[in-house]
Amino acid sequence: MKILFFTLNFLAIVSCKKESTGNIQNNSGTDNATINKVSEKSNDTITSIEDIKKEYATVNNLLSAKQLDSTKFTYNCDEKEGEVILYYENKDLRMIKDSYAEHSHFSSSTKYYVKNNSVFFIFKEETVWNFDEGGTPEKPETKDDINEKRIYVLNNKAIQCLEKNYTIRSKGNNRNPDSIPNKETKCDIAELMKNYNLILKNKDRKGEINCL
Repeated sequence: MKILFFTLNFLAIVSCKKESTGNIQNNSGTDNATINKVSEKSNDTITSIEDIKKEYATVNNLLSAKQLDSTKFTYNCDEKEGEVILYYENKDLRMIKDSYAEHSHFSSSTKYYVKNNSVFFIFKEETVWNFDEGGTPEKPETKDDINEKRIYVLNNKAIQCLEKNYTIRSKGNNRNPDSIPNKETKCDIAELMKNYNLILKNKDRKGEINCL
């Protein structure tokens, strides 16, 4: 009887240890799941130029696939005739495109890329066109002088600014713009961000307004 009693006690102790070990393993699994969730949330923020590049590609892919909703309004201010388009993903603002023409020889387009209500990238393109050499009065030759700016933004401040300039001639024989390297420059985005905030103030307007 004593042997049986000690045997039963021993089995009970072993069983309790196994159960305790199982509980620790289950809790460890829960902790891992929690850690993974925190990591996913951390990855949702933008903290570097690499993060900006990835999010920029994501927004452009959504645009190409026509998976973003949009609203727009137009404005006419001091000879600037412009249009603003706002793009949303599940009601979250993802991009704003502000385009306008001025004095018939100049046009500008600015795209603000947005995540979590913060601008993380700005692409600005300005074009000035003029008559080029050659051609006839009936069919003149023209050229577009184009300036592109790519601005990486964190916390409403520019952390890197890239710029390129090139010309597109109607007569052809143009260099591929993608083959032209960007040059790093200094830039101030105060006016661009001011314009962005003015757009936000007017984002629910319908039809045409005067100045932003």
